[in-house]
Amino acid sequence: MFDSLALTIGRRFSRSRKRNKLVSFISISSILGIAFGVAVIIIGLSAMNGFQSELERRVLSVIPQGEFEGVQGAIRDWQDITEKASQDPRVVASAPYVSFTGLAERGTHLKAIEVRGVDQKTGRAVSDLYKFISDDGWSKLVPGRHSIVVGKGVADKLGVNVGDYLTLMVPQEGSSTRLQSPRRIRLKVVGLLVLSGQIDHNIALLPLQDAQSYTRIGNAVTGVEIRVNDVFHAASVVRELGNQLETYVYLKNWQQQYGYLYHDIQMVRTILYLVMFLVIGVASFNIVSTLMMAVKDRASEIAILRTMGATDALVKKIFIWQGVMSGVIGSVSGTFIGVLFAANLTVLIKGLEKIVGHHFLSGDIYFVDFLPSEIHVIDILIVSGTALLLSTVATIYPASKASRLEPARVLSSK
Repeated sequence: MFDSLALTIGRRFSRSRKRNKLVSFISISSILGIAFGVAVIIIGLSAMNGFQSELERRVLSVIPQGEFEGVQGAIRDWQDITEKASQDPRVVASAPYVSFTGLAERGTHLKAIEVRGVDQKTGRAVSDLYKFISDDGWSKLVPGRHSIVVGKGVADKLGVNVGDYLTLMVPQEGSSTRLQSPRRIRLKVVGLLVLSGQIDHNIALLPLQDAQSYTRIGNAVTGVEIRVNDVFHAASVVRELGNQLETYVYLKNWQQQYGYLYHDIQMVRTILYLVMFLVIGVASFNIVSTLMMAVKDRASEIAILRTMGATDALVKKIFIWQGVMSGVIGSVSGTFIGVLFAANLTVLIKGLEKIVGHHFLSGDIYFVDFLPSEIHVIDILIVSGTALLLSTVATIYPASKASRLEPARVLSSK
């Protein structure tokens, strides 16, 4: 296969000026097809890698991986749950929380939000929310100071910024069936939660003790959240721990709310690999056409080589090299273009959004409001390797056809 003579002759056949123009056109088309297919697949896989990375960094590290929420109202003996959770080696940390739906008000603007009361110390161990809060807002969530951290989307909706005040309306529960007016609490915004996604648009954070006071549940909590050492086994950990508890609780895990995102990303990745075989396969089919026409066009040259002592193997290698060169050129150029676009995909899409005046990914719908991209070397190797493999396979039949030409018949017909 790695014959310098075969490579030299194959290269001269490809560059010859006397080459049939139709053959040249089909050859260029096959190279462009391979390059386009490789580039598109690399860009697509990089986008999927980016979505998965942002899902793990901005969602799975922020949302509760597992929760035990009281069925019959607030949980008063929540310390038993945290103690049992700490005894499980698969649980990294646990923390109590208070959760309720409130109505944020600022002037004429209203926004329904999920308010979560968190403990500053234990909450830092179970979630990375503090990493995405601006102006050191996490450390300012001190009980008794009427402080609140709101999502960036909520702040934009209400028109507030750090240092501004808003009114939080907290629903009240009573024993009577009469509708009770909510409590109105004036709070100062001490930080903004900036995740650039759906979570920003519906969440606010309060100190745990303040949330307990506003909802009047005393020392009880709504539930306990946990963080596990393997996020993909969170469901089984929650289920096994829940069976050990004496308190009647709902068992929740991140897969119930965001699991579909991870499965969708994996499904799209699988589809992209299938598309890769189809696109590159069609482009490689052009190599078959090119070489078949090249064999017919170069029949006399092949016959002369045979009379000079060229073996069947040498003739076969000449046309294999000719096809492989098309695959190499297409694969290398496609990889370069694909990596170039994938490395700048986020910036390019943002620029396109400004030109058309439309935001493709809305933060209040999707878990991120931009198109992420992350290049993996293994994806580049798989895509370019597949292109080279299919290109090589496509040369086998035309090369075999060339090696079976009979010199006497070809020369006598000239």
